[in-house]
Amino acid sequence: MIMCSCATCLSKDPKDKRLRTSLHIQEGDVSLVIDIGPDFRQQMLSHQIPEITGILLTHNHVDHTAGIDDIRPYNGIQNGTIPFYGEKYVLDDIKNRFHYIFSEHRYQGLPQVDLKTIEPNNFFLIKDLPILPLRVSHGHLPILAYKIKNLVYITDASLIDDHVIDSMRGVECLVINALRIAKHPTHFNLQDCLDMIQLIQPRKAYIIHLSHQMGTHAAISAILPENVAIAFDGLTLEI
Repeated sequence: MIMCSCATCLSKDPKDKRLRTSLHIQEGDVSLVIDIGPDFRQQMLSHQIPEITGILLTHNHVDHTAGIDDIRPYNGIQNGTIPFYGEKYVLDDIKNRFHYIFSEHRYQGLPQVDLKTIEPNNFFLIKDLPILPLRVSHGHLPILAYKIKNLVYITDASLIDDHVIDSMRGVECLVINALRIAKHPTHFNLQDCLDMIQLIQPRKAYIIHLSHQMGTHAAISAILPENVAIAFDGLTLEI
């Protein structure tokens, strides 16, 4: 956090250096990124992601969409557009905020983006990989979680309906948000998150979207159940 001198912000532990939340998935020849925040360029450089088949969007907030302009090197390397998958309201907001990308009078070097509308509970394919968007709530804002084979990815949620929980239950890997220890009106706090993990019963759960108010990686890890871990930037899993 800018201008903060708390123990987390001053920590020397690399696991406490938290960029905006995003996920890269590699499944065969499909290379996906979930959300494209302001740190997208730094993340792609740090982890040397050589190709992107598509971008999945959970919602339209800036910390999940502001990196869209940095898709341009992939356009050049892959010689084509990159599909962005999201709900209609999310794609409409992107077209409004990044209007220059979609202008009739395009200039050379603009990001090449193909917006594809998806809906919750409707499977779609990227190549041969089936993806299921699931409805969760971020305060009063309806947003998407994603189920991809044995992975469920949830960020920014504060409420999940029972029938959606049922569709996630028993998954091998659950990635789920918890902003801080104290209650928050639009995000799960740590106890909310642990309660949700208990309902979903994954084999393993990883907590993401932590603010500095959550505390340090070491401090929180010490109090978590055995099958729950705090994720950190650069964490790599094989599922």
